[in-house]
Amino acid sequence: MKTATPALARAINDRLALDLMLEHGPLTAPQLRTMTGLSRPTVSDLVERLTTEGLIEVTGESGGDRRGPKARLYGLIAERAHVAGVDLRRYAAHVEVADITGRQAGSAHRDIPSGPLAEVVAEAVTEAAGGHALQTIVIGAPGLVDPRTGLGSDPLTGPECDGLVPGWRSDLRQAVESLVGVPVVLENEVNLASIAEHRAGAAAGHDDFALLWLDDGVGAGVVLGGRLRRGASGGAGEVGLLNIDGETFCDLVETAGTEATVLADRIVKGVFALVAVLDPGLVVLGGGIGRTGGDALAAMVAERLDALSPAPAEIRATTVEGNAILRGAVLTALDLARDEIYG
Repeated sequence: MKTATPALARAINDRLALDLMLEHGPLTAPQLRTMTGLSRPTVSDLVERLTTEGLIEVTGESGGDRRGPKARLYGLIAERAHVAGVDLRRYAAHVEVADITGRQAGSAHRDIPSGPLAEVVAEAVTEAAGGHALQTIVIGAPGLVDPRTGLGSDPLTGPECDGLVPGWRSDLRQAVESLVGVPVVLENEVNLASIAEHRAGAAAGHDDFALLWLDDGVGAGVVLGGRLRRGASGGAGEVGLLNIDGETFCDLVETAGTEATVLADRIVKGVFALVAVLDPGLVVLGGGIGRTGGDALAAMVAERLDALSPAPAEIRATTVEGNAILRGAVLTALDLARDEIYG
């Protein structure tokens, strides 16, 4: 077994310290020693190195309420980088910009259609950025996104209930990238909502779960072994296409109305398919219907599932605050930016 080189060991220690500051906020050198188990000289060198590289700075002092020397607090330089997340829906584009710590730095909204789609998205991103240079942009959109090419599905072949965007073009990622001059990632919107649910919602702490998205379009996001599963062509989780009783599952849900018992009767058919194939142990009901139905709808679906499935599965309503797609887009963009900047 090979041991880490000094350079690799320094890189690992640096990233560990940066991640701790992301999680806990500003920390003193003694706190870093306690949390990392590193020696005093190693932490001293680490702090000096990260300060010189423009990644952290002194943000204050600790121990202001007691006598004796005060320890310096070191925190991340929030302005080191900014990212943008985009929720691209059938009627509008919503954009949020965040600094490297995840704090919101700007937002924008554009109605669709109000011009060529790539230009509309680029204009909204530029407005939200407010003059900040962006490190990366992540766009969440309906339909399949090929994980190998980054190309989106053609609206002529996509299912109607996917809610594909007017003016859609399969090379949207490349078109927006050429306009803003910043790396752009295109991702299925339910996949991004699943990331948000895993990190900050009802699926936190679960390595295996499925998010059933019930909104402007119906689909599912699949997380197994703690990793988002896209499938070979980006089609994993497209349960809206299932033919159930002569109709697509998407149509069954969208024509169910607001009666809770009718909704539960129809939703459980898609949930059962996910549980029968994946056995995820947890299914989260997301989107507008999942949020509005809440725990009551989740309980009704769970009761119906128990009568159908030999594999147990907990049913929960989404708990992500705000726009789950936008939250997942920003989280994904932050992961990419931090890996690039922090190593």
